[in-house]
Amino acid sequence: MAAGDAITAAIRNASSRGHPALIGWVTAGFPNRETFLQQLAAVADASDVVEIGVPFTDPMADGATIQRASRAALAQGVSLKWILAELTRGPRPKSRAPLVLMSYLNPLLAYGLDRLPEDAARAGVTGFIVPDLPFEECAELREALAARGLALVQLVTPVTPTERIQMLSAASCGFVYAVTMTGTTGKNAPVSEETLEYFACVQRLSPVPVCAGFGIRSREQIERMAPHVDGVVVASALVEVLERGGDPAQFLRSLR
Repeated sequence: MAAGDAITAAIRNASSRGHPALIGWVTAGFPNRETFLQQLAAVADASDVVEIGVPFTDPMADGATIQRASRAALAQGVSLKWILAELTRGPRPKSRAPLVLMSYLNPLLAYGLDRLPEDAARAGVTGFIVPDLPFEECAELREALAARGLALVQLVTPVTPTERIQMLSAASCGFVYAVTMTGTTGKNAPVSEETLEYFACVQRLSPVPVCAGFGIRSREQIERMAPHVDGVVVASALVEVLERGGDPAQFLRSLR
């Protein structure tokens, strides 16, 4: 199986049923380390793909909500090494939802690119999103991951030139992450005609599914985006559900 095939298949299967795939977010170790695998299983049960956030001290693409969750996890000693160890020795979620790690570059380099792909594959991870890694500097990581069948997902934004969207889409594995807006995560994403045209452009150019992320909080947003994307990423809104003591799986199902 080629890198990203499991992720692509999960998204395509969901969108073929008439609704965008749901990519649910888990900040590893939030709200506490002891319930990480329990939270992961709950989110996986209601998602088509799960994105696991690796806590980091300087999350440049993340808004206040995910920053809070990351700080809480870091204060408990959560690290990439701990996450992979937990995934390896803990029970796998019953859901078949592929697991994708979202990490900034520094934790990956600190872990070691020589051993990261093997350890990640053993832990059941199928791909990575690295928001602070430019395409021009990603060859080493992309090749190391691909050797173990792991995907490296590329990101595009509303201000990415068309030629670059085409290049990034061609290089992306699993799906293309279409950021809904400029700025950080967490803000409510406006679904303007301009935004929909941007999604449609990415879809036309991409050989892999297109999933929208940043600021997706409601069923109404998803319904408006649905004809123009293959999936949506729900992150900050899901963290806020956990902060309120709510049920993440129930919230995700309410978005269908």
